Amino acid sequence: MRIVIGEDSVLFREGLTRLLSEAGHRVEAAVGHSGQLMDAVREHDPDLVIIDVRMPPSMTDDGARAAQQLRAERPTLPVLLLSQHVETRHSVGLAATGGFGYLLKDRVLRIDDFLDALCRVAAGGSALDPEIVGALLTPLRRGDPLTRLAAREKEVLAVVAEGRSNTAVARALILTERTVETHMRSIFQKLGPPDSNDDHRRVLAVVAYITAGT
Repeated sequence: MRIVIGEDSVLFREGLTRLLSEAGHRVEAAVGHSGQLMDAVREHDPDLVIIDVRMPPSMTDDGARAAQQLRAERPTLPVLLLSQHVETRHSVGLAATGGFGYLLKDRVLRIDDFLDALCRVAAGGSALDPEIVGALLTPLRRGDPLTRLAAREKEVLAVVAEGRSNTAVARALILTERTVETHMRSIFQKLGPPDSNDDHRRVLAVVAYITAGT
């Protein structure tokens, strides 16, 4: 996989580059400024871009805003955001399009899980950190669509938000796959995402869940 990295911390950037290279991926560019990131992605047209939410010049949300701009230019570009802390301002709109992940940086230390998340995002799937999902889902407000969901349905959707298949959800929650499928049909009906293919409907259901909880 050909990857471009946008990360202002030299130590973290070099460590991530080494990790990806040892895993057999090709890091086309690793830069520390959002402007350099934009130029690198346009030049190399990578299979995946990994972006720190907070980058120069302002060190606020420059990375996330760069991700939005890159997606506007190339809607199918797989993007994985990384952040030291939970920051959700720009994540909902990006998640709606698929091929998107948002992980806290300490997840990188779980190497196998991190590499698995990269592959899911590159393939058009999603990988949302459970802590980020949790922050977006609480507190619930009266009248939100989330109040229509049963407790078990919320648990199922939280695992789905990590980019897991029905089989993986069933394994995580100790359910049968048929039961998970039943929960997903109920979730789609209650949250009301438009008809689409199953993968896109899953992402839209998660986005509806996230949006209602913010």
